[in-house]
Amino acid sequence: MSDRIEILGIRGWGHHGVLAEERREGQEFSVDVVLGVDTREAARTDDLALTVDYGDVAQRVHALIVGEPFDLIETLAERIADAVLVFDGLVFVEVAIHKPSAPIPVPFDDVIVRIRRERS
Repeated sequence: MSDRIEILGIRGWGHHGVLAEERREGQEFSVDVVLGVDTREAARTDDLALTVDYGDVAQRVHALIVGEPFDLIETLAERIADAVLVFDGLVFVEVAIHKPSAPIPVPFDDVIVRIRRERS
């Protein structure tokens, strides 16, 4: 299947990280989500109920970014994938967590964890 809905740059202030200062001070995280869904029937009928409401997806993702802190952004990615895969019609989800302010002592642009999960 080649249909994809992409939501890029969902941002929120989170407190994810292993270090105490990351938990205390927090930092901005950005999340990209790719939804694998067959959009043909929704397009044919012009009916939102036959596709995935990307507004609902974005709200769920944002709630996880700003919600309960996790040590690892790998855990955040997995929780986002789990929360998104509940939508009907979804075949797969790809999640990319961006942590551009990660505490790394050398110059860098971004730290990204990417996962792909399929409906079982």
